[in-house]
Amino acid sequence: MNIKTPILSIVLPCYNEQEILDTTAEKLSELVQDLKERSIICQSSYIVLVNDGSSDKTWEIISKLSEKNEYIRGIKLSRNFGHQNALLAGLEYAYTKSDCAITIDADLQDDISVIEDMIDAFKEGNHIVYGVRKERNTDKFFKKQTALSFYRIMKILGVEIVYNHADYRLASQEVIKQLFRFEEVNLFLRGLFPLIGFKQKNVYYNRLERTAGETKYPLSKMLAFAFEGITSFSIKPLRIVTQLGLLTFIISIFLSLYSLYSYIYLETVPGWTSITLPIYFISGIQLLSMGILGEYIGKLYKETKKRPRYIVEQIKEK
Repeated sequence: MNIKTPILSIVLPCYNEQEILDTTAEKLSELVQDLKERSIICQSSYIVLVNDGSSDKTWEIISKLSEKNEYIRGIKLSRNFGHQNALLAGLEYAYTKSDCAITIDADLQDDISVIEDMIDAFKEGNHIVYGVRKERNTDKFFKKQTALSFYRIMKILGVEIVYNHADYRLASQEVIKQLFRFEEVNLFLRGLFPLIGFKQKNVYYNRLERTAGETKYPLSKMLAFAFEGITSFSIKPLRIVTQLGLLTFIISIFLSLYSLYSYIYLETVPGWTSITLPIYFISGIQLLSMGILGEYIGKLYKETKKRPRYIVEQIKEK
């Protein structure tokens, strides 16, 4: 591994990004060219665009870019496997062909000007360099609050995660090698990288506005991704279910004693409310508990089948 002038690969998962790919490729190519001219990275450094089963012309654009742009290489997955698996596919390709790899989303809302800072941190001996947002002023109020709540919940549940970090990071070849020792199907890379260890560092940046196209993470996907992260790295929700069941049992005992006391000494007539409210309360807890248990059982089902996390259909390179 050459630390002074490392071979750098920049990995971008792409899903229906036809509106922005040309601009993205141009900006990254200019950056790579500049870093090469200043001998910050090796001349054989490159960019990997991973098509994650796009339904638009994303792969056609990637194919053309790989033919006319010396820096671009393309990977086509056989279908849509999801953002995390697309990242993993790109990292697997880059693993044996580079000293370090940077992952970044195709919209380039994560500021590419700090890539040089990441490389400097790598040269200082850091194996993982996280791109961390300074603030969330570009987010709408609801998205900002839900994102911050997600990080707080993860911390409460004991999950080691970098605050305000998404999937913008640099990883050394050794880290990528160790990453592939984690064989779980339910991927949450933000939680996996801190588990790997090695020397790590944060670099900070301001997130930019999206210049074209639409976000690929609407509210429904954000919530699903957050729940995936929580259930993939913590069993505390199961413990909460147990504690909730115990608490309900204790409350039920006191309510039963109070009802018995009222029946004997207060001569009260049992009413509709006293019957229906406990039923609704206990039924709600039971359904919630069953849902959480089902989520964990579903994850076990997926893991035991050991299906491939992604399938590469085609690779375009020089």
